[in-house]
Amino acid sequence: MSLFIPCYVDVMYPEVGVSVVRVLRRLGVEVSYPAGQTCCGQPAFNSGYFDKARGVAGHFLDVFEDEESDYIVCPSGSCTAMASHYYAMIFEDLPEKRERAGAVGRRVREFSDFIVNVLGVTDLGATLDGRAVFHAGCHQRRELGILEEPRELMQNVGGLEVLDWKNEELCCGFGGTFAVKMPDVSAAMADEKLAALEEAGADTLVSCDSSCLMHLGGRLGKLGRKTRVMHLAEVLDPGFGHAVGAVGEDA
Repeated sequence: MSLFIPCYVDVMYPEVGVSVVRVLRRLGVEVSYPAGQTCCGQPAFNSGYFDKARGVAGHFLDVFEDEESDYIVCPSGSCTAMASHYYAMIFEDLPEKRERAGAVGRRVREFSDFIVNVLGVTDLGATLDGRAVFHAGCHQRRELGILEEPRELMQNVGGLEVLDWKNEELCCGFGGTFAVKMPDVSAAMADEKLAALEEAGADTLVSCDSSCLMHLGGRLGKLGRKTRVMHLAEVLDPGFGHAVGAVGEDA
């Protein structure tokens, strides 16, 4: 298995990448990390800079297509959707690259999808005390349709109560450059999610996308709340210790 680490994890939350590796190795997976990997190209793609996105996506293909692995696992629904769904689109007029993109894209799997649907594992024996809600990022929910897998993994974590919450399907308001271009609307959307979190009585917010957690965690910090913010990999990681991840503490 080849590991693809998105920019947000690489730069902002490297501990999530470490947890991903620990969880996969615990499951007996041989993890390969191609050192030449960079961004998936989604920021440029979402901003309409398709030529730049094609350049980055072409590099992704060069790095991963020679990896001798059946799967490319990514701890992000957003970046998984970019590589598995949109590469073929941006290379639509380049048949040779479109074919390569299709072949590589079919190997890309989101972290929880890989554990549940490829490895066939739903209980990792993890423990974590708390009352948690799960936030599925828009790409994970609407393009990948991976919703039950992370919840099933969480429900098998000892001591963790997984709660339903109001308007669970709503976007967190991040949307990459949307948060920069429309900050007031973006913050209002985040606050609507956080009001629902508080109403549910959760003390922990879990997602498979560090970008959503960065946005919602930032708003939690701004509001002075101590809700714990965790990537799913950290919830499942037996070596994580669960001592960090709370808003306002070192992550």
